[in-house]
This record gives sequence, C-alpha cells and structure tokens, in this order.
Amino acid sequence: MGEKDQRVPRADGMRPHATAFVAHVTARNRLPLDYSVASLRVVDFLIDGLRKGGADRERARGTLFGLGAYVGEVLVRRAGAVWVDFDAGQRAYFGQRVGVRMPDGRVWNPLGKVDNRFGIGGPEESLQTFYLMLHGRARRAAA
Repeated sequence: MGEKDQRVPRADGMRPHATAFVAHVTARNRLPLDYSVASLRVVDFLIDGLRKGGADRERARGTLFGLGAYVGEVLVRRAGAVWVDFDAGQRAYFGQRVGVRMPDGRVWNPLGKVDNRFGIGGPEESLQTFYLMLHGRARRAAA
C-alpha cells in the first residue's frame, strides 16, 4: 500500500474515527448525523454539496473518508455488521484497507460507496438506497 494508506485506520480504529468525524462536523453545524438509516440521506446531500461546490477528490479526501467511516458505522450499529481489515484480495478488489462484514458473511465497502457517490453522483449511488437494498443485514426492529 502507498504512503497515504498508512494513515488509514485499521478496522479497530474505524468506530473512533467515525465518532471523531461526527463530533468535528457537527460542532458548529446542526447536522442530524445520529447513525440512523435516515441520516444516510444527509450524507447523500453532503457529498452532492461537495461535488456541486467544485471540490476535487484530493481536496475532499478527508471528508469523504470520514463520511465513509460514518456510513460503515451506520451499518455496524443498524445492520449488525462488524468492521474488518480486508485481506490482500479484498484490498485489490475494493481498493480499500477496511470494510464491513455483514451477519451473513458478505463484505461491503462503505468507503468505496462514498467515493462512488462523489465521483458518479446520481440516485443510483445513494447511500440511503445502498442501505435499504443491502443484502445480509440483520433483521431487527427500527431503533
């Protein structure tokens, strides 16, 4: 992995990273980032705002990573996922060091999904829809 990848937390550092990111972005803004499924719509809007504001991927890298960590943490808290360090094959396939494993054993790449929303945009890349269509999530009552 490249030098920039050394700063990417391992799986056990993703929850604290997501928590710190949320604290930072909500300190001066009243963004409803409460780890709910509905909050993923806010993430969609934030990413769309970055795109429309003309941010390039390099300038937005930290924010996109924080949003990806947040999306992954929503999967952990609401869908029964766990953060995992990807093996070499998964890293090559997903282009990320970490992701989440669902209760049925499937792995997903929330960091990459956020990158796709930024790069491609459009409703087919919605993070809220991603969650709602997600295979392998735990079936539990809404929290």
